[in-house]
Amino acid sequence: MLYQQIAQNKRKTYLVFAVFFAILGLIGWVIGDLFFDNALSGIIIALVITLFYTFLIYFQSTSVVMQMNHAQPITSVEQAPDLWHIVEDLAMVANVPQPDIYIIDDPSPNAFATGRDPQHSAVAVTSGLYQIMDREELEGVLAHEISHIRNYDIRVSTISVALSSAIIFISSMLGNMYRWGWLFGSSNDRDDSRENGNIAQIVLYVVGLLFAILGPIIATIVRLAISRNREYLADASGVELTRNPQGLINALKKLQQVTQPMQHVDDASAALYISDPKKSKHSFAQLFDTHPPLDERIQRLEHM
Repeated sequence: MLYQQIAQNKRKTYLVFAVFFAILGLIGWVIGDLFFDNALSGIIIALVITLFYTFLIYFQSTSVVMQMNHAQPITSVEQAPDLWHIVEDLAMVANVPQPDIYIIDDPSPNAFATGRDPQHSAVAVTSGLYQIMDREELEGVLAHEISHIRNYDIRVSTISVALSSAIIFISSMLGNMYRWGWLFGSSNDRDDSRENGNIAQIVLYVVGLLFAILGPIIATIVRLAISRNREYLADASGVELTRNPQGLINALKKLQQVTQPMQHVDDASAALYISDPKKSKHSFAQLFDTHPPLDERIQRLEHM
């Protein structure tokens, strides 16, 4: 089952690439046709920006994502002995290289893993999580995160962060171009367009506006295409590493009681965390959750 999941996640990498690039190509087509009278130019601009984001985050994923989330490296065992030893032991049991360790100065308890493969990976925990979890619970959380590393979930997530960032940036750029074109564009040109009955141009303006507004939502929806089952599987794989489901169960129960959102959360990387860092409570917002509800995860662990 584990090796099937690894192979499936590797295939999902290509699927995520294809879907994101299709969306970005469509946004680029709108930009090119609206502002350059050449759809191909817009597509090339969008793809160049996307490739830049993808290569930057993919090959520098740890440093970029950690900077996004204001994480600081733990470089010696003396800085956080329990954290260091637990990560070291779990990596040995999982048969993966020891990931780099980071801590985020934030009272809201949370954690995530990132990287492009087990050889280039890192885990981060907030100061709040490190303070409120006992050793058994901390071990359960870190086993979950190291399972993401072992299962290659981090590769899919890293590419998703990169392409989501590109969509958000290009959508923002499109919105600015739209406003600039609308405010400073030639009124005579717009009058000529109306006289000529250029309905296609009007439709394109509407599509451009929709993409400018909905771009970040589109990015979130595509991230949802990466199955939530990876969280259930990471929970199960984590228990396989510790042989102690109660540790993760107790940790998730503590996370369930937390209502305080994290102070600084990067939208593109929010889905990496073990629980929702924004603590969204509105039912509409929960439609876009990238994680299954904590109570469902707890129930599954209790029946293992």
